[in-house]
Parts: sequence; C-alpha cells; structure tokens
Amino acid sequence: MSVGAMGRFDRRLLLAVDARGYGSADTARQRDIQTVLPRLLADAAEAAGLDRASWVRQAAGDSEFAVLPAGSGEQALVEPFMRRLDAGLRAYNRDRVPRARLALRAAVHFGPASEAPNGFVGPGPVEVSRVLESDPLRRALAAAPDATLAVALTAPIFTELVAQGYTNFRPEEFREVVVEKKEYRGRAWLWVSGCDVHTLDLGEPGAGAGAGAGSGSDSDSASEPVSGSESDTASNSGSTSNSGSGSGSAPAGAGGGDSVTNNLHGTVFNGNVVFGISK
Repeated sequence: MSVGAMGRFDRRLLLAVDARGYGSADTARQRDIQTVLPRLLADAAEAAGLDRASWVRQAAGDSEFAVLPAGSGEQALVEPFMRRLDAGLRAYNRDRVPRARLALRAAVHFGPASEAPNGFVGPGPVEVSRVLESDPLRRALAAAPDATLAVALTAPIFTELVAQGYTNFRPEEFREVVVEKKEYRGRAWLWVSGCDVHTLDLGEPGAGAGAGAGSGSDSDSASEPVSGSESDTASNSGSTSNSGSGSGSAPAGAGGGDSVTNNLHGTVFNGNVVFGISK
C-alpha cells in the first residue's frame, strides 16, 4: 500500500484522564493517587471487555493519555467503562474524609492519530487533550463536590453513539459546551456522575441561573490548581481541530412595542443530524 510523506493515516479511539486537586495534595496523597488511578482504570477496562494491555499509554502521575488499538469498541469505552470507573471511585471514597477523596475528569474522542517517533501526532490527540484541560469540564467537577467523575465527549462520540441510542446514557443527561483552549476551539458534551449537569454553574458569560445554564462569573470555587502533569499531553502535534455543531440564541425583537423572547436549551435530534440549541 502506498503512503504519503507523513506515513499511514489512522483514526483511533482516545482516552484522557486526570485527577482533581493533585497539585495541592501533599506527597503521601500524591503517592496514593498514583497508586490507585491505574488500578481503577484497569478494573473499568476489564469490566468493559477492553484489553488495557494493548493500549499505548502515556502516564504522568495524576493523569493518563491512552490510544486504543484499531477496532476497539467505542461503545464499551463510553459505557460500561465510565459506569464502572464511577463505581470504583465511589467504593474507594466510601469511608474517606472529603480531602482524601478522589475525583476524575475524563475525555473521549475518536479522530486522526498516527504513530510517531515519540508517541502520536495528529489533531486527535490535541483535541482530546484540550477538552480534558478545558474550563467547562474543570468547573463542572468543581461545582459538584459530591461527584466522582466528570466526562466530556467530543462530537464524533456524542453524536454518533449517545445521540443515536447506542449506549444507555440519555442524550439529555449531557450538556453541550464551547471549548476554547489555547489554539483549539470546538464543542463537547459533559456528563457528571450523580447530578444534573444542566444545573451546575460553569461560569459561562451571559448565561442565566437555573437548569440548563450556568450563572455568575468565574470564581475560585470553580477552579483548581493546575499540576505540572496537565501540560500539553499531545505536544507532539501542533494541529488545530474544530468539531461539533454550532449553537446560537434567538435575539429579542428589535423596534418598539412589546416583544417575547423564548429561551431554549437542549439538543434536538432529527435522523442523523444534531442541532445544538443553547440558552
């Protein structure tokens, strides 16, 4: 088979995971996180029928970036992998004081990722890394102190799996957000264990209070220290990727007289087309 100068093009299933509050933890706590994180991921992979030994993994203390082999089940990585990971985290936290509990952020993407001399290159690894580091995902987990897991799915995963009913997650359990991180701009769909993600304050500019929208401005309570391991997971690639559907809001009527504004939030599904409608 003939290939171009960049080698063989490939699309792979990508997973990125990171622990909350690692940078502010003491040495003993950091060691504990580094010990339990691989075990929880291995247990979740086994429960989902995924061969973790075949994953190409880049570990960095409190985080992991993994490229799954071609043909790996996208359905399995979304569910039951995430369900089992959440259950494992809850079991680990059961008798621990709040400051010793473990909570994770996770991002899942399917996109271009080709092997390179020191890892993988392509827009896929960049996208999943930027989504994992994004402010909406961080704030979602920070705004839900009792949650153990916050998951972000990129457009290919959400629209082709969740929105089409290939998992037991309901599409309305997810909240569509804009992700802007460094050179990347795109969209992601967030799910947070044990709570309604639409009620969380994500500090989105211009968003009102109440279900389906965040309220207020960015605050310390919706942030966390950034550890050194949360640098560019996919620094081997400088590609920029944009994905997801656009969204907008209906403007209030212009001119004199009374006007009525209908604020809508959610996602409308019609066949294979997904329209994001945000407040």
